[in-house]
Amino acid sequence: MAIFSFCTDPATLETARWFVCYLTNGKHLIAYTSFGTVLLLLAITAPTALAFGFGGAIAARSRIAPLRWFGKGYTSIVRGVPDIVFFLFFVIALDQAFEWTRHQFFCPDWPDAIRQGNDFVVCQRAKLPLSNAPQWVHEVYGFLLAVLTFAIVFGAFAANVLFGAMRAVPRAQIETAEAYGMSERQAFWRVLIPQMWVFALPGLSNLWMILVKATPLLFLLGVEDIVYWARELGGTKGALFDYPHPDWRLWYFLGLLVFYLTLTRFSEIVLGRLSQRLSHGQATLAGEAQRKAAV
Repeated sequence: MAIFSFCTDPATLETARWFVCYLTNGKHLIAYTSFGTVLLLLAITAPTALAFGFGGAIAARSRIAPLRWFGKGYTSIVRGVPDIVFFLFFVIALDQAFEWTRHQFFCPDWPDAIRQGNDFVVCQRAKLPLSNAPQWVHEVYGFLLAVLTFAIVFGAFAANVLFGAMRAVPRAQIETAEAYGMSERQAFWRVLIPQMWVFALPGLSNLWMILVKATPLLFLLGVEDIVYWARELGGTKGALFDYPHPDWRLWYFLGLLVFYLTLTRFSEIVLGRLSQRLSHGQATLAGEAQRKAAV
């Protein structure tokens, strides 16, 4: 598929027009959308992981022993497993858990074993997605599994950061709030939570940068991300190519380098301004520096 009419026969084109045709063919247009896939992953995973982390931190602070054990166990176990091992295993386990649950609901009278050697066999109604579902449903399902896996992994790290930030808020602040008549719940939400963010932001900023660098793991999860397309389009002519060329993977991956460096720099600027805003009026080194600069 070509956008321009002069791209009908690439062999007759001079260099400039050849590159125009090459970079606007159908495969490249699909590849350009993979940048949006990475940004969408970040946009969904970051708040979801933060929610997981917030829940894990609150659970780890709970006075209810089983809930506290769950919160601390979540952060310790997930943080202790190498990311790549967790990603490769958990996506399969999560997919099978969903299908097993649906199998128990839709096919309770199934006579055969679900686990048959190395095969995991469920009834047709229990499969996710259904075998007759369109291709985009399969792609969305795979993407959502990846998002959930990313959120669980980075949520554990966020839980550890938030737990430490909550403990960093001076105890005197809570005692003062309680002395003014606030309940423990009110002091938690009105005093502890607003003040903990300034202590949590450095750790969360580092976690965001790690999340950005971890997005190429989408390639390992079967999602056609920018790493997948850089490898496929940068190689010599194959099933994906309309135009033969030498091995250009170096240039494609250099393009990814520029993309990630640009995204990292933009993140640094945004996080720096957010840190400055949150530090205003706080009894921290950054807050003290702002007060001295204002004098």
